[in-house]
Amino acid sequence: MEAVDALLSRVSAPRLTGSVPASLLADMVQAAQRAPDHAQLSPYRFLAITGDGRTALGELMVAARLADAPDTDVTTLDKLRLKPLRAPMIIVGIASPTPHPKVPEIEQLLTAGIALQNMSSMAWARGFGAIWRTGDLAYSKHLQAGLGLVAHEQITGFLYIGEVEGRLKTPSKPISAELLAHWP
Repeated sequence: MEAVDALLSRVSAPRLTGSVPASLLADMVQAAQRAPDHAQLSPYRFLAITGDGRTALGELMVAARLADAPDTDVTTLDKLRLKPLRAPMIIVGIASPTPHPKVPEIEQLLTAGIALQNMSSMAWARGFGAIWRTGDLAYSKHLQAGLGLVAHEQITGFLYIGEVEGRLKTPSKPISAELLAHWP
């Protein structure tokens, strides 16, 4: 897919199946490294979760929910347990900022988010679907610890990747007049 076409047609793909080839994952990591990165700090890292790791992530999500809300009903916990099985691969985006005299933490967090978005764009450009999810568990200290994050790190998102199953929504038409103003 041409770069311009990929950027202008990308949509989230909520139904994903199949598998993700290692070559795509390698391209996605390279794309992540092209995010704007003041002082070249690479303030991000990623976890790829596939196969049985998705089941383990579901159990970790349940444990995190119970740690925060012990009275959560069984139906909610069962749904939560199955969420990671919605795609063959999940990339956990992790912001890992480094103290720097010229690069504030917010710039590093933005870089980490852009890196994850670049991964999503690469997947789309290579013919795969993706959907970026967060939710309250992305901010759970229990979940973060279970995934091996250290105190200064935070999850930027869970990027579900796979082959697109079913129809996708048609990209909305741009409303550039409402999004762009000229100043002064």
